[in-house]
Amino acid sequence: MSTVFNFTFVPWFRSVAPYIHMHRGKTFVVGIAGEAIAAGKLPHLAQDLALIQSMGVKVVLVHGFRPQVNDQLRAKGHEPKYSHGIRITDEVALDCAEEAAGQLRYEIEAAFSQGLPNTPMAGSTVRVISGNFLTARPVGIVDGVDFQHSGVVRKVDVEGIVQTLNMGALVMLSPFGFSPTGEAFNLSMEEVATSVAMALRADKLIFVSEIPGIRIHATEPGGEDNPIDTELPLAAAELLLAQLPEPRLPTDTGFYLQHCVKACKGGVERSHIVPFAVDGSLLLEVYMHDGIGTMVVDEKLEELREATADDVGGILQLIEPFEQDGTLVKRSRTEIERDADHYTIIDHDGVIFACAALYPYPEAKTAEMAALTVSPHSQGQGDGEKILKRIEQRARTMGLRSIFVLTTRTMHWFIKRGFQPVDPDWLPEARKRKYNWDRRSQVLVKKL
Repeated sequence: MSTVFNFTFVPWFRSVAPYIHMHRGKTFVVGIAGEAIAAGKLPHLAQDLALIQSMGVKVVLVHGFRPQVNDQLRAKGHEPKYSHGIRITDEVALDCAEEAAGQLRYEIEAAFSQGLPNTPMAGSTVRVISGNFLTARPVGIVDGVDFQHSGVVRKVDVEGIVQTLNMGALVMLSPFGFSPTGEAFNLSMEEVATSVAMALRADKLIFVSEIPGIRIHATEPGGEDNPIDTELPLAAAELLLAQLPEPRLPTDTGFYLQHCVKACKGGVERSHIVPFAVDGSLLLEVYMHDGIGTMVVDEKLEELREATADDVGGILQLIEPFEQDGTLVKRSRTEIERDADHYTIIDHDGVIFACAALYPYPEAKTAEMAALTVSPHSQGQGDGEKILKRIEQRARTMGLRSIFVLTTRTMHWFIKRGFQPVDPDWLPEARKRKYNWDRRSQVLVKKL
């Protein structure tokens, strides 16, 4: 039994280690929906956040309290009131919000203080510090609706939060802010988390939410059956938002997405939406290649795009050394020119640093990813992963169920990223006829 465990644990740990290394010293802002706490998920979320912090990540936790405030209101005989997806906070709602925030703060601090044996928190001490880090102003009157004590973030005390994080503490923020005159305002968790992430120039903004992520073509009939889009470039996310009606409920596709887009445009490179319904979703999203929810990523630093005929020279220059040493099968310029639109590239200031081609076999619901190449100058920076994710996205959009590769030297890289070895007989008939039995390439398949 232990031998089997070793065979599964060692490759798993090796595949996770680069992400542990990559995230050390980074700052994550994590917004947890009040619904997650109401659903009893707080103990496991606290354990996972403690684990993430123990691996060197600086964590700012922003909790929501939508259902808790609504419960308090109903207990007092009042119905919650919303407009434009924002709570209208009258005097009673403000009292309820203050009570709910106090109760949740107590519960969260207790969850991080447990240090239970036989859990990831065994022997750990997580210091949770909260404070008046937010200055707020009123929403005011919008379209004739007076939002009363509802507010928006006016200023974030960046210096105070950074000092607290540097002390090794986890910073906890309630969705409350105060005006310079001491007036309290009820804020939304999503707006607080986004504003804080932008002010801190955080490395990640993560929403632990009611929805599983963003579904590709969610607006189409039967869209709920489509897979989750694990990575959305900022431009694609903006395009999707423009096609959606104004989000009013947290379960609306655009509700969390609008905040992810705002954060990315405001300097946060990666924003995530993960489901609280899946145990360990935070760990799966942060430390696994494919993650579990949707990541909105700002690619303005470099361009990840489909190739054109103008890119053929750059592609040839990139792949030529790998053809010469036998890593790649030689391709002629004519072949690459003919197939230019099959290629996805990473272009940085006019130089192509990575590429891969996608050749579909629609009758077999699969496609070949060929000529995956990363420049020696940028290896180890995740360019191969970015190209792979975009190729997977292209294949999914075509309605394909899998992608496959043929390789003689890089099998382990693909296996770490979810590919499985298969017999060459698995190949679609048309590809099997072109298989070079002398080269004896390994065939690896990944289900989408």
